Amino acid sequence: MPDRLEALLAHFSVRAKTFHAGALCGTNDLRPDGDTGQLHLIREGEVDVSHEGGVALRITRPSLLLYPRPMAHRFITDPARGADFVCARLSFDAAAANPIAAALPAFTCLPLDELEGVEGVLALLFDEAFKRNCGRQAMVDRLFEVVLIQILRHLMERGEAQVGMLAGLAHPRLRHALVAIHEQPAQPWSLDALAARAGMSRSAFANSFREIVGCTPGLYLQRWRVGITQQLLRQGRPLKLIIHDVGYASEAALSRAFKASSGLSPRQWREMIERVA
Repeated sequence: MPDRLEALLAHFSVRAKTFHAGALCGTNDLRPDGDTGQLHLIREGEVDVSHEGGVALRITRPSLLLYPRPMAHRFITDPARGADFVCARLSFDAAAANPIAAALPAFTCLPLDELEGVEGVLALLFDEAFKRNCGRQAMVDRLFEVVLIQILRHLMERGEAQVGMLAGLAHPRLRHALVAIHEQPAQPWSLDALAARAGMSRSAFANSFREIVGCTPGLYLQRWRVGITQQLLRQGRPLKLIIHDVGYASEAALSRAFKASSGLSPRQWREMIERVA
């Protein structure tokens, strides 16, 4: 089986920054902080979680709560006993344009004992979070990033993403075509070539891709190439040195695809990013 996450994380990484470790008692409002998401681990205690004033769920066993995009939420716990939390902000490369962040549900809750293969990581994370060891912050931050990768694995392997990139990566055939696009964006991928990667007929592949991923293979390829172009522009690479990395024959061709995908020319987009920064 191809590694479905390697190319994604290589091009669009995520960084965690722990901001709380300890008890939360009573009512606590967690508001969006810029364009970051949040990941909360509940080690012990009962918690009512609400979104926009309504109670979303009641948590009675150790669980994680993932908000990949900015979203206000409230935790209500017993005022005296509270609940033990470790919380981190998540910064996705390219923010809202990050394909991983965009593919995740707005809110995910998972009991920790349902997340396979992460027991040792969680034990170490909680141990480090509630102590004052040298290098504690860096250690816990990195462990949060490992937990996020485990969440992505879980969502794909359990087929819990119904539509979108993660749903496609969970599909036993479509994932081969998606990984090929992610790993080799400069290749002149045709519909026939991608269908062959998936081991499907051209028509079956096109129909399944559109139904499960939510767009045509050609549009997905264009968006992936433009996303990589944006990352390289952020790093200071000139457009003329990017075109062959993403499979276009000229600056004009890449600029047309870029504007069709983002609504801006590469120059306009870069100027907008520089103003925001």
